[in-house]
Amino acid sequence: MFCIECGSKDKQMVGEICIDCFLKDFQMIEIPKNINVEICSHCNSRLEEGKWSESYLPEDEIIYRALERNIKISDLVENEEINLEIDQIKGTIANCFVEVVGDVYGVSLDETHDCEVRIKKTVCPPCSKMQSGYYETVIQFRADNREIKSEEYAKADKIVARTLDKQAKVDKLAYCPQVAKLKEGYDYYIGSFKTGRKVAENLKDEFGGVIKESPRLISEDKSTGKGLYRIWISVRIPEFENNDIIEFEDRIIQVSDIDKNRVVGIDIKTNKKHNIPLKNMDNIKLIKKSTDIETTTIISMSPKIIQILDPADYSAVDLEMKDDFKDYNIGDEVKIIKIDNYIYLIK
Repeated sequence: MFCIECGSKDKQMVGEICIDCFLKDFQMIEIPKNINVEICSHCNSRLEEGKWSESYLPEDEIIYRALERNIKISDLVENEEINLEIDQIKGTIANCFVEVVGDVYGVSLDETHDCEVRIKKTVCPPCSKMQSGYYETVIQFRADNREIKSEEYAKADKIVARTLDKQAKVDKLAYCPQVAKLKEGYDYYIGSFKTGRKVAENLKDEFGGVIKESPRLISEDKSTGKGLYRIWISVRIPEFENNDIIEFEDRIIQVSDIDKNRVVGIDIKTNKKHNIPLKNMDNIKLIKKSTDIETTTIISMSPKIIQILDPADYSAVDLEMKDDFKDYNIGDEVKIIKIDNYIYLIK
C-alpha cells in the first residue's frame, strides 16, 4: 500500500496517506484568532455562555480562562501539555500565545498559536439594578402602640448592616439603597426577596415580635407575561419591654425576657414562671411600664403578713408574705407595683 499523495510505501499509513502527509496539515488544537469577553466594570464578574458568573477574578485570570474555554483539542492527541501566556495587554486587548505539545500516532509534535482576547467592559444585571436603586423588598420596622427608642433604631441599623454584609457573599442584590425614616418607624429598602426575608428574621430574633408579608403587584414582565411583585414585610416589635407588667389570660406577669418566639415572665400573684408564644402578641395587654415600679419600706413582719408603707400617702398596708421576702428585715426596701388600687410585691 502506498501514500496517494507522495507515493511512499515504507511509512506508517493513516488511511490512504502516510503519517508525514497526514501531519503536514494536522492541527492538534483549534482556537479562534479573536476571543471576546464581557466583564462587568463594577464587580468584575463575566458573561459566559449567556450567563453571568459571580466569581470575582483578576483580569489576567479571566483572560486565561477565556483561552482555555475556547481551545478544542483533537481526539487523536495524547499526552498533551498546553502552555498559555499573555504576551502583552494594550488597553482592552490582550495578545496571547498558546503552545501545545503532544503525541499523535506516536509522533511528538509542538504547535503554537497566536490570538487576541478582547475585553469588553459592560454592566451586569445585578450591578445595573444596584446603580438604579432597584429593590424587591421593604422592611417596615415598627413598634406596637409606642415610639421606637433611638437605641433600638441604632441596634436595628447594625443588624441590617451585618445581615447585608453576610448575605453579599451569596446574593449580589444584598444591598440597601434607601432607608426612609418615618415618624412611625424605619423602612429599609432591600435589593432582593431572599435577603429582605433574612433581614426581617434577624430583626425579629433580636427584638421579638411578629412578621407579616404583603406582596404587591407593581408591573408585568412583557417578555413572559408574569407579574412582577414587591414584598412589604412588617416587623412589629412588642409594646412591652423587659421588667414591664403585662396581662395574659387573666394572669399578671412581669416580663423577664423577650426572644424571637416567646415572652418569658413571672406571675406576680403566684410567683410562677410562664412562657407566652409571641404569636399571641395581640392578646397580650401592657398594664404597667417598668418606670411605674415604686420602692417602699418594710415597717412590720410576721410569718403570714408583711406590712409596708404606701408611697402615695404613707399609710400602712398589709400584704401576704411571700417566700421570696421571708429573709427580709424591718426597714429593708422592697419594690411594689400598684394595679387597680391593689399593691403587689415584686422582686
